[in-house]
Amino acid sequence: MMSSSKTPQKNIEITPLTGIPNIHPGDDLAALIHSAAEINEVDLNHGALVVCQKIISKTEGRIVELAKVTPGSEAIAIAEEHGKDPRQVEVVLGETVRIVRRGHGVLICETRHGLVCANAGVDLSNAPGEDMAVLLPLDSDASATRLRSGLEALGHNNVAIVVSDTFGRPWRNGLVDVAIGSAGIAPIDDARGGVDLEGRELQVTTMATVDQLAAAAGLLMTKSSGIPAVFITGIPITGDGDLTQVIRNPSEDLFR
Repeated sequence: MMSSSKTPQKNIEITPLTGIPNIHPGDDLAALIHSAAEINEVDLNHGALVVCQKIISKTEGRIVELAKVTPGSEAIAIAEEHGKDPRQVEVVLGETVRIVRRGHGVLICETRHGLVCANAGVDLSNAPGEDMAVLLPLDSDASATRLRSGLEALGHNNVAIVVSDTFGRPWRNGLVDVAIGSAGIAPIDDARGGVDLEGRELQVTTMATVDQLAAAAGLLMTKSSGIPAVFITGIPITGDGDLTQVIRNPSEDLFR
């Protein structure tokens, strides 16, 4: 169960949207999700729709054929050192503004969005073909906004959009889905100024609502499930914001 400092909730329901077909560049994702909701008899109103990054990227054509990639000297050197495909490394470098760490066959990169993740989010799993890589959207917040507008045009009201991706975490094993973009919901639930159960004023509590939604949806949106979207109800849909609110400012980051 999840809760918000703004409005206590009793129940949260997470519903998978099955039947969404394989996505191709240029597909109308809002229309496909609308159809899936009708098939699943899901009312896409007053809730949060969590969609995996990959279907967003595919509709936007963020796909690279590795056969068409010519690796440079840096990519070749890194690939040899870490046992990776130099073509994939070249694509990763193209999506990277800073290599944060590399070792044990892993590249931890900072993307132009400010995200820090393995391989700058470049992924070969569930790609539309052999030797193809799927990249992160250029602007996941804008992608979420477009999808929300498309669903609103189809009659779905007060629906928040969360774009999720699967990230590793420092100091902990295992992967967790996190938000890399959103629209129609405040990314952070700022509880500062409120009180805890004992009446003490909260000084630092700011909950990453969009990450909590992404993680909850990730329980259903596994790599092999074929479920690229879920709808979550029972949470307050208020406010708005963007990815910058969940990325810590470098000046406040003790680990940079």
